[in-house]
Amino acid sequence: MFKSILFPTDGSELSEKATATAVQFAMLHQARMVGITVVQPVAMTPISDTGVVVDVGDFSVQMQEAAREHIDKLAAAANIAGVPFEGIISTSTVPFEEIIEASKRFNCDLIIMATHGHTGLDKFLLGSQTDKVLSNTTLPVLVLR
Repeated sequence: MFKSILFPTDGSELSEKATATAVQFAMLHQARMVGITVVQPVAMTPISDTGVVVDVGDFSVQMQEAAREHIDKLAAAANIAGVPFEGIISTSTVPFEEIIEASKRFNCDLIIMATHGHTGLDKFLLGSQTDKVLSNTTLPVLVLR
């Protein structure tokens, strides 16, 4: 029924738990899996309120490395299950839009994602990325807890 499944991951504990289910679902449907991690660019000035210089470049490199680790873990799980896999790392100030765009770009027919991830206070102020994907895509979305 499903041929191409998009699985956004942010490396959160809940996202890590959802990985096994998403990979098994893809395996059962003989579908390929596209994993995506969206890195939000740093939106701060080089000098913080305390007068301490913040190395934005170093922080960005660390975020890219963490994103690569998330995708590599997902790729390893897919490989063990024999699920065709493609991983992408995107940078966007609006992660849910990037997730929806990736679902179109990779011709996905299902999005599987965890209920929430590393959103902190943003989740309460703006709503989770999952909520935003649900509200803005025409694809079916399987939400995992």
